[in-house]
Amino acid sequence: MKVIKSKQDITLVAADSEIEGSLHFSSQLFVKGKVTGNISAEESGAILVVSPEGLVVGDVRVPNVVINGRLEGNVYAAERLEVSAGAEVQGDLYYSVVEMHMGAQVQGRLIHSDKESAKKGTVHALPVDTGRT
Repeated sequence: MKVIKSKQDITLVAADSEIEGSLHFSSQLFVKGKVTGNISAEESGAILVVSPEGLVVGDVRVPNVVINGRLEGNVYAAERLEVSAGAEVQGDLYYSVVEMHMGAQVQGRLIHSDKESAKKGTVHALPVDTGRT
């Protein structure tokens, strides 16, 4: 019997760190510091978590995104998007499945799209202006 383990690498941008430039990862990325640049991951199941003290300035193209901190840019979440209480987002959110918590702030549009459209950033649905949630 052959046992196959999935690779679960974790990348951490620590609270006292700042990264400038595009960042590509394949498994899990936790941002506690600041990232100025685009973040991407194409692998199904990849997840980006922006911690409450974290800040991302740039576009995000990751299948699963959890925002607890601040994000300034558009988000393309092909699988799942979660915007937690206390999160602050300035940009459009493209999603297949969304979970929005009371107290989250979004200045942009929530745009539902199928998985392929969210990956590519193309829209096949009408945008909805949200303002503040």
